[in-house]
Amino acid sequence: MQQQKRIEPGPGQESVWDYPRPPRLEDSSKHIQVIYNGVVIADTYGAKRILETSHPPVYYIPPEDVKLEPYFKPTRRSSFCEWKGA
Repeated sequence: MQQQKRIEPGPGQESVWDYPRPPRLEDSSKHIQVIYNGVVIADTYGAKRILETSHPPVYYIPPEDVKLEPYFKPTRRSSFCEWKGA
């Protein structure tokens, strides 16, 4: 297996190799929008940002800031993460 090589970040950038393990959870005040087919289906200033070694940052949007209908439907499927749980 080939080892990944670190690339030094430029000014104003972050390196995924500097992120912690276990992951760190941060509040984010950035304006996050999800646009699907030209329609805003999520819009928040209250996202959570997850940082984990060798992974790109991930933003979690509060459920109340997501327009579920008609884009999402209930399912019996589930997933599990060792850090976040179900």
